Amino acid sequence: MFGIIGGTGLTQLDNLEIIRRQIVRTPYGGASQPLIFGKLSGVEVVFLARHGGGHTIPPHAINYRANIWALHSVGVKNLLAVATVGGIASQLEAGDIVLPHQIIDYTHGRDNSYYDGVERPVMHIDFTQPYTQTLRDLCLQAAGNINQDIHDGGVYACVQGPRLETAAEIDRYEKDGATIIGMTGMPEAALARELGIHYTAICPVANAAAGRGESTDKIQYDVMMERLSKTMVKVRALISEAAKTF
Repeated sequence: MFGIIGGTGLTQLDNLEIIRRQIVRTPYGGASQPLIFGKLSGVEVVFLARHGGGHTIPPHAINYRANIWALHSVGVKNLLAVATVGGIASQLEAGDIVLPHQIIDYTHGRDNSYYDGVERPVMHIDFTQPYTQTLRDLCLQAAGNINQDIHDGGVYACVQGPRLETAAEIDRYEKDGATIIGMTGMPEAALARELGIHYTAICPVANAAAGRGESTDKIQYDVMMERLSKTMVKVRALISEAAKTF
């Protein structure tokens, strides 16, 4: 089963032929919304909007454990997660799409494991490569099939949110090696690994990060969201093409 998680700017898939919706109960509470089952490019998929259908759940309050558990419980084995980011690296521009290969977790206070010694015994997963390479290759191939530019590789800095960052914080993350920044990449990726789900992130760049480029003095949120809406057209096309290989 092929799963898709939509982030900011992607609360629904316009090209998804919806078959049914299902509320899934988990040991960790409710998911962000009922799972949406449908067909994309003729392939059965499950879609979940990470922030809820109305984009009402902030990054730090998302029930990541319930979301990933719900998808796993209905048979999702491969998961593409759309995660909107700001661009730290100078070569990134609003409208670009990045396929990260690494992640740095700066979040705190989030329930970040199923193996917390309460529900399950402690287990230490290998997380050397946080994204599944076969899924990354699939996305790269799909981008090539539709002649869509994509940045192969990036280091995703996952921060707590929901506020945006200061310019000094971005300087710090850049020194740490980060090239893009977002608020939802963790613990989502680690939880998928714990349940044996193949996972990769597709990251549309919504804006230059604080203190960079046109965001030197201020991030213009309205402009950012307008651009993001256009970028999501490319993201939907990429996911539709990728779905054909499942």
